Amino acid sequence: MRFKVNSFLSYEVFSTTTFIFNIQVVNSPTQVIISESLTITPEIKYEEFVLQNSATRFIKMEVVKGINFSLTYEAEVDVLHQVIAAEKMLQSVPIIDLDNEVLPFISPSRYCESDKLLDFAHQQFGHLPNEFNKVKAINEWVFSTIAYKAGTSDSSRSACDVLALKEGVCKDFAHLAIALCRALDIPARYFTGYAYALNPPDLHTCFEAYVGGKWLFFDPTKLSVSNGLVKIANGKDASEVAVASFFGEVNCTFMKVDCNPVSTDFIPFDKEENTAVSYG
Repeated sequence: MRFKVNSFLSYEVFSTTTFIFNIQVVNSPTQVIISESLTITPEIKYEEFVLQNSATRFIKMEVVKGINFSLTYEAEVDVLHQVIAAEKMLQSVPIIDLDNEVLPFISPSRYCESDKLLDFAHQQFGHLPNEFNKVKAINEWVFSTIAYKAGTSDSSRSACDVLALKEGVCKDFAHLAIALCRALDIPARYFTGYAYALNPPDLHTCFEAYVGGKWLFFDPTKLSVSNGLVKIANGKDASEVAVASFFGEVNCTFMKVDCNPVSTDFIPFDKEENTAVSYG
């Protein structure tokens, strides 16, 4: 399915500031960029970079005090997702047989303190018969237990904080679900992207769990359509793939995000109980 995505961000800059943005979609075998553009107004020099062993794309730039600016990104992207039946996901992969690139996603990280949630995760979900059922149950439990409240979170809130406070935004839902998966030795990773029909419109955060040899998509907020996303990045948590990081005194004055299918025959996927979607 082909999508058009765009984001517009504007900032007031009160001190000379270094910005790092992560809003460009990833180019991969299952997601092909047809066209894209990035415009900064007024024109400011920037550098695009990727981290070692990663396809995630960042831009960095320095903006001097008093220069307020806007950033516009647009792209047209072909996305290939796969719908997988449950019977193909019931066979777990032993840790010793996991691909090396999957192994980092089974350990605790800055915002996903899975080592502190071992007892809780096993009490709540350890009795379930297989990894797919465990991840589904985690996704449902986070959705029904945590209240979605816009504007309630900050950059210091971790999975354990979310569990205690019982509220948060999409990144908090994802962090808690990821931590619970890892506490059960199920690899899980953070997923950021553009989402079709998201209300309110914004960049969205979900998670993927590695089950039966596939990365499967889950959204514990249930705000997105599972076949209506364009991936920006994966990471251990928000510390690796934050949409915007800045080092200085700034204020984001406006943000607008859109994600729409190019074709008029797009049908949002009504996920059945025993299926899942993989973005590769």
